[in-house]
Amino acid sequence: MSAQPTNNAPDLVSIEIDGKPVQIRKNAMIIEAADTVGITIPRFCYHRKLPIAANCRMCMVEVEMGGRPVPKGLPACATPVTDGMKVQTRSKLALQYQRDVMEFLLINHPLDCPVCDQGGECELQDVALGFGRSVSRFTERKRTVADENIGPLVATEMTRCIHCTRCVRFTSEIAGSYELGGMGRTEDLLIGTYIGKTVETELSGNIIDLCPVGALTDKVFQFKARAWELIARPSIGYHDALGSNLWLHTRRGEVLRTVPRDNEAVNECWLSDRDRYSHQGLTAADRAIAPQVKRDGQWQETSWEDALSFVGEALKKSPGSELGVLVHPATSNEEGDLLMRLARGLGSAHVDHRLRQLDFADNAVATTFGTPVAQVDQLKAALLVGSDLRLELPLLNHRLHQAVKKGARVYAVNPVHFDFNYQLAGEAIAAPHELVGALLALAKAAVSAGASAPAPLADAINGATSDQGDSDAVAALKSGAAVVILGEAAVTHPQASWLRAIARFIADATGAGYNELPVGANAVGLARLGVVPGNGGLDAQAMLAQPRKSYLLYGVEPPHDFADGAATLKALRGAEQVVAFSAFASDALREVADVILPIALLPEIDATLVNVDGLAQGVLAGSKAPGQARPGWKVLRALGGSLQLAGFEFDDIAGLRNGITDRAVVARDGMASRASAPAGLTRVATWPIYRSDAVLRRATALNAHPLNRAPAVRINANEAARLGLADGEQVRVGDASLLLRIDVAVPDGATWIEAAQDLTATLPPYGATITLSKA
Repeated sequence: MSAQPTNNAPDLVSIEIDGKPVQIRKNAMIIEAADTVGITIPRFCYHRKLPIAANCRMCMVEVEMGGRPVPKGLPACATPVTDGMKVQTRSKLALQYQRDVMEFLLINHPLDCPVCDQGGECELQDVALGFGRSVSRFTERKRTVADENIGPLVATEMTRCIHCTRCVRFTSEIAGSYELGGMGRTEDLLIGTYIGKTVETELSGNIIDLCPVGALTDKVFQFKARAWELIARPSIGYHDALGSNLWLHTRRGEVLRTVPRDNEAVNECWLSDRDRYSHQGLTAADRAIAPQVKRDGQWQETSWEDALSFVGEALKKSPGSELGVLVHPATSNEEGDLLMRLARGLGSAHVDHRLRQLDFADNAVATTFGTPVAQVDQLKAALLVGSDLRLELPLLNHRLHQAVKKGARVYAVNPVHFDFNYQLAGEAIAAPHELVGALLALAKAAVSAGASAPAPLADAINGATSDQGDSDAVAALKSGAAVVILGEAAVTHPQASWLRAIARFIADATGAGYNELPVGANAVGLARLGVVPGNGGLDAQAMLAQPRKSYLLYGVEPPHDFADGAATLKALRGAEQVVAFSAFASDALREVADVILPIALLPEIDATLVNVDGLAQGVLAGSKAPGQARPGWKVLRALGGSLQLAGFEFDDIAGLRNGITDRAVVARDGMASRASAPAGLTRVATWPIYRSDAVLRRATALNAHPLNRAPAVRINANEAARLGLADGEQVRVGDASLLLRIDVAVPDGATWIEAAQDLTATLPPYGATITLSKA
């Protein structure tokens, strides 16, 4: 056998850094090679997730190529490796470069470390300790920069800015919003928003993590604690089904700050503002901190023993067939399983977590993604159906944005024009009653391209008309890795069964993956556990349309968390008993409930949630629940034990988890009836990004953000002219008086009224006919 060559793999090169041999891929930068072997090169502008800028020059190193030294230092972040290269990061010359750059950076930096929120975790402090001089040779006045207000989330102190441009590159390349930039040159260079506007991206908090100095800090956390006072607890986000990994920074059991925890398969190193700032809601004024019972129409705080006895008596007053159990879709696996045990023990089959779903014809539940999150940035094409992806799942949208930058083509079929941060290759906007028809046109194009329509859809598809844009979209989906994403505006649509069936057919016909966005942080987990109606049980909508004598509400806040808030309040007001397990005692809940049992929220409990990829993520309690609030699973165990029900004999959470079993949910082939043209406008109801659950609705900084728009009725100019209405007028919708806004994003025949606002929560649901009149 002949000797084999020992050359490197074709895509690897061999270099030497500080005498250490290193193999790394071609075209990698020196700084990447150094990081792989644990050799630290100081840097400020470089970040592994951002485009290279090479403008701080802190990473200067001495390089030898081809056996000859390069006559000047080179920036390690912007110098590609070549085979045989030798790099010195700590030579006399390299250290001189680095110390000189450090001196220049400190010339204008203010000496305010004692009052800077970045103190103790500041990259500039760390690098200055190793490379800075103890005395400055600079005697002129330091420059100062006037701050600008960029919103309620990020605080600015731009005199500290060292012009690394990490924030600029993040907003342009990652957030896709191009909101920050540099103005001027040399020491007159200013980083800002050009026109003094608020930074509106839903990922804005990441510029705080990226800033290597204290120029950008957390406005909510400002001046509350020093870094060394905080304890970091691992946790996950619970406001969408991505399950972003994060750290809770706590002091004496209180969450003061939230920062991202790296997980490349889930959230990379980023965190949405929704997960970062929601901790404000944990300490809301109406937080339930003690059991409360309503006796003779008056609320009174009581002991846990009395409250549980009251609940037991209340639940026994009506037969199990008259008990409806409504569960929030962010409820943990442990709590969800115990709720099923409780419902079975009480003889009720009426259990559901699909509170915002209107169409149950196919008995659909949340499922795991066909195309994993980590693969989305490698797609060649995507079809969004009823999805404002940027606000529904911000970090999934970020990955799709990265795919678009690599050439992916994205098409959308939506009830209104949503504001994406990338260019769509094609878009169809149709009022809710026409949305199914718009998607059928794409299905018709798929059939024309050779696919066979399934029997239940054949007549509808054959009756549709497609155009060249539909054919282009189908061709793009067939051209490579692709996905069809069914968003919340489709899942909560009154004809969701049609949209789901057509979207699945398009995905199958083109070979694309099928990703349906779960409505709720643990909707996938609750679906696996079968937290849905049993045989003969009523779904969430039917429980309200056919009111029960008793209701058990778990983690829900009526009317905001329901598809039809008015029907919810009507059913609860008419019930004989309403038992509420809740972290908050809102006015609406106090009106309809007979007892409120205070339960802890996810950051305060041991729990398991399942994300969109089917990944079960367990977390430990990171902070203390206030007052007498207790983890929900403990309250349910005590209640089930007092009622002597089967399945509540365990002693701890490990015993509880040992008894949890998955329960298959059987889907149906049914589809809702097709909508006819309405006599008036049909409502588009979307949930605002910062109003989708009770915690977010109490996070004051998020609710002050421009993405959280004031409640309004939005119609286009044509509809306004037809109705004789003008922008800025007050209009009446049922009993509510709302501001009218002319919005080009809304199609003819529709009015866009966002849900979950105090003024809109009880309006007719998504797809209902809306009548407008002057207030």
